[in-house]
Amino acid sequence: MSYLERIKNYFKEVKVEMSKVNWPTKNQAVNYTLVVIGVSAIVAAFLGALDYIFNLGLNFFLFR
Repeated sequence: MSYLERIKNYFKEVKVEMSKVNWPTKNQAVNYTLVVIGVSAIVAAFLGALDYIFNLGLNFFLFR
C-alpha cells in the first residue's frame, strides 16, 4: 500500500468514525459550557481563598 493510499484510507476511516459520534444539540452544548465555566469559577474562587488564607498565615509567622 502506497503512502498516498494510506492517507486516503485514514481519512475515509475518520469520516466513518465521525459519523458514529453522537453530537450534542445546541442547547446541550450551551448548558455544558455554562457548567464548565461555573465550576471553573467556583474552583478559582476556592483556590484564591486558600491562597489568601495561606498568605495571611505565612505573613503572620514570618513578619511578627
